[in-house]
Amino acid sequence: MLAAAQGVATWLALARAQDLGASKSAEDIVIGGLVFGPPLGVASLFVLAAIYARLGKRDAASPSVVQMFHVLAYGGVPLAVSLGIWLLTALVVGAQAFVSVPRPDTEAFAAFLLEAQIIAQALLFFWSVLLQAMGLSELQGLRMGRAFWIWLLGQFLGALAMTLVAVLLLASGLKFTAA
Repeated sequence: MLAAAQGVATWLALARAQDLGASKSAEDIVIGGLVFGPPLGVASLFVLAAIYARLGKRDAASPSVVQMFHVLAYGGVPLAVSLGIWLLTALVVGAQAFVSVPRPDTEAFAAFLLEAQIIAQALLFFWSVLLQAMGLSELQGLRMGRAFWIWLLGQFLGALAMTLVAVLLLASGLKFTAA
């Protein structure tokens, strides 16, 4: 459930980054997130868990993929909380919740809410990074600084793997759009 919620929250953040609120309704974007976010969230956590389990392989007591999945899922609780903030923001301001820059005619309260949502999203993201690095530190028996660098390396490798999959899908002729 946590991985699915993280997937939906990430989908909604991607929708904002792509400025989808300018061309789609908030309802369409949220429904797209609820449909596509959970499987993508679970799949991406499994990919990252496999990467981190391999990076942490030092001896017979190395963490398993399942243990790494749990560390990443529970470390992502702040991102799951951000899903609630996304949904409330979309409910209050509509499609403007998914534009990268609010329009000049945005009401003051809506503009304040959008800025507060961006700040909350950033703080929750950094909290999630801290929790995941702490989990890696504890599970792999590493100092926190080293665990953070391993977390960063795993994120880079995960992004590289997911980019490779996207390139292969595009090369195969498959066309897809967010929401």
